[in-house]
Amino acid sequence: MATKNAAAGLIGFTQEDFNVFQLEGLEERMAGIQERIQPKFQAIGERLAGELAVQAGDEMHLHIAKHARRKVNPPKDTWLSICNNKRGYKSHPHFQLGLFDDHLFLWLALIYEVPNKAQIATAYLDKLDDVIAAVPENYMISLDHTKKEATRIGDMSTEDWNKALVRFRDVQKAELLIGRHIPADDALLRSGDILLKFASSTFETLMPLYRMSLV
Repeated sequence: MATKNAAAGLIGFTQEDFNVFQLEGLEERMAGIQERIQPKFQAIGERLAGELAVQAGDEMHLHIAKHARRKVNPPKDTWLSICNNKRGYKSHPHFQLGLFDDHLFLWLALIYEVPNKAQIATAYLDKLDDVIAAVPENYMISLDHTKKEATRIGDMSTEDWNKALVRFRDVQKAELLIGRHIPADDALLRSGDILLKFASSTFETLMPLYRMSLV
């Protein structure tokens, strides 16, 4: 599948891409992900990695989820990740752009494989007012990357933030993801170029928290 052309630029995501998650069976769904979604991840991700490298002042590398460990259950979501490590992303703070069946997500992702979670949480707790001030109210927070559920930042109190960060620090499997959800039917997803600008702007907003996480 073509991912871009000279006239239209980057190709965005359509309802047909989200419908891939309705396909039954691991092989069928993985074929849909590989044929429909991953070429778009590659094209958008390469551009996004370049923009993030400028923002971060560091080389940033694109990783596309392969779901290689799955043997039976088809993935409920899929994503690209961008971080400063060429070999892998799971044990490093990273940025994600990905799809569930009903929305696209953009995250600064600190998942449970990150070995220095306690230091990151402490850095955030020590400057909690700055952390809260850095994140717009219409952004979202998730404590588990495998689930759709997320909380709107504007609905969180300082105590809610404190509880989330303490849990992230103290619970081995706890995670912290901060970013945005875009509904599958949102028109901005249809243009890859518009989505690229939106994602780049989102990650630029989150860049101070990314820098704080590099402890």
